[in-house]
Amino acid sequence: MTWEEIAIVVLRVVMTFVLLLLVTVINVWAERKIVADMQSRIGPNRAGPWGILQTVADGLKLFFKESVTPRKVELGMYLLAPFLAVIPAFLIFMMVPWGAPFTIGEYEVALQGADLHIGLLFILAMSSMAVYAVVLAGWSSGSKYPLIGGVRATAQAISYEAAMGLAMVAVVLWTASLGSENALSLASIVEAQQGTWGGIIPRWNIFPQVAAFVVFLIAIVAETNRAPFDLVEAEQEIVGGFHTEYSGMRFAMFFLAEYVNIFSMSAIAATLFLGGWNGPTFGPPIVAAVLPTIWFLIKTYVIVFLFFWIRATLPRLRYDQLMSLGWKRLIPAALVWLIVSTVAIGFRQFGAPWS
Repeated sequence: MTWEEIAIVVLRVVMTFVLLLLVTVINVWAERKIVADMQSRIGPNRAGPWGILQTVADGLKLFFKESVTPRKVELGMYLLAPFLAVIPAFLIFMMVPWGAPFTIGEYEVALQGADLHIGLLFILAMSSMAVYAVVLAGWSSGSKYPLIGGVRATAQAISYEAAMGLAMVAVVLWTASLGSENALSLASIVEAQQGTWGGIIPRWNIFPQVAAFVVFLIAIVAETNRAPFDLVEAEQEIVGGFHTEYSGMRFAMFFLAEYVNIFSMSAIAATLFLGGWNGPTFGPPIVAAVLPTIWFLIKTYVIVFLFFWIRATLPRLRYDQLMSLGWKRLIPAALVWLIVSTVAIGFRQFGAPWS
């Protein structure tokens, strides 16, 4: 690689990292404000305009707060767990294209950390790695309540990752049927959704794959341990779950990973089903260059808003209800839809066998 190509790779990684940090600050503030408004409260309103710097103030407080280490912890795993939570959260978003490519001189710069040919498989692998953080944090803390939270996280991840993966397979099959050479690449999936049907309806995957979208949406809420699926940190039952024995910056890393995952999973949903950064462009060249990123952020934040709305609306499920929904509802529904979708794609590609 030339120095120019190395500089472009570094630029893409830094831009992705900065975007994630900015949206995390905004998301924490937005959730507090939205949920407060839904519950007829005020929410943060002291630090900065409209309280938007409250997240920064909380982050600084946790950064300088002492991290207390209990006596009976398995020290290596205890210290490693927060990093296992944060690193996969950032790596997942590296696969997501969040704007149209642009050129610097003779080089094309993709607004994407990395475009792997096995992007979706990489996302599933990193999502599985994040579960290790919760399990190891619970086990290594040397306390019964974090251990219960870690065990719950294991069962929950197995249940809902299966449904999420099956929903992804339906999208991959549909994208491949459209002639895409690499249907596992998120950039290729976005490219396959360009254009419209009949000049009116966007060619988004949500229309032919609406059932897969519903399954995927429920699964990502459970995968991020958000209400009503936040059994791994149920404060009424197990104090705080897997991170009960963490404080200071170590706790902040779990908190950061949760909100990065919310945005990353919402961005993946927008990429797979809502066309990613595809959208109408108009105006001067600068405006036209920025519009794809704006469309991407609008679609992503529609799904992020659903996360906040669900938290403010639905009560926490019982553990048996959580398992029942995953194994008796979502996985069978995803399997049935995958079979139906495969048959429909086969008919479209090769025609009915009796014709």
